[in-house]
Amino acid sequence: MKLIIGVIMVIGCTIGGYVAMGGKVGVLWQPFEVVIIVGSAIGAMIIAQPGSVLKKIGKGFGAAMKGSRYKQADYVELLCLLFSVFKLAKSKGMLALETHIENPEESALFQQFPGFQKDHHAVVFLCDYLRMLTLGTENPHELETLIDEELETHHAEYARVSGAMQTMSDGMPALGIVAAVLGIIKTMGAITEPPEVLGHLIGGALVGTFLGVWLSYGFIGPVASAMQATFDDEHRYYVAIKAGLLAHLQGYAPAVSVEFARKALNSNVRPTFQEVEEATGELQPV
Repeated sequence: MKLIIGVIMVIGCTIGGYVAMGGKVGVLWQPFEVVIIVGSAIGAMIIAQPGSVLKKIGKGFGAAMKGSRYKQADYVELLCLLFSVFKLAKSKGMLALETHIENPEESALFQQFPGFQKDHHAVVFLCDYLRMLTLGTENPHELETLIDEELETHHAEYARVSGAMQTMSDGMPALGIVAAVLGIIKTMGAITEPPEVLGHLIGGALVGTFLGVWLSYGFIGPVASAMQATFDDEHRYYVAIKAGLLAHLQGYAPAVSVEFARKALNSNVRPTFQEVEEATGELQPV
């Protein structure tokens, strides 16, 4: 919603201000200038980026429009899941987790948390490291290094998507100049025409410069920033899992380990200690 509001404001303020100064909107209608700028920018991105990044562009636009898919309720659910996992491991031993880890789709433990269970990447991430704990991993520093490596790789993959959009944004002002130069070339070919015609042609050429800068700083650049902000927010979900796992590995009680995970969350989605305590108190034993 905020993305739509922002787009409306950019268009409204720009075009509205132009009209208020006495400008004619019809002059700005230069569809072939748009083809030159936007088409060339997309083509350049296709040349520069691998297919794996291009496939995620659509998902990135969705993320920019909707924001992070993880809301406060999702984080409460995650913390409750971690509490259940750690409590089971403390009371019955790490091997008691084995059946749940190997078949999370049918696990009675994971079925209590349907939102998490539907998040394939999060399920795999947690189960992989719980499996390592059941196999005897005991050094928290080594595990932290490994988790950081995976998280950095995962974060970098999505950063390339927003980076591709930012690169596209950075190139648009220059492509706007290209469109303007082509318009001037067209104008020079009609140099014998009367001033009224030449004025219209020159105005149309200058629209290319306007469109390049406007599309870059008014739309594509902000969308790239929104993508990156969303990816950063979603990254904290996995950082919370990491914090809880490391605290558990160091021998803390389930409630304390969950508190480590809670503190890793951004303040705008972080539930209070009392909210987590109430939620975990309502959990059914496995």
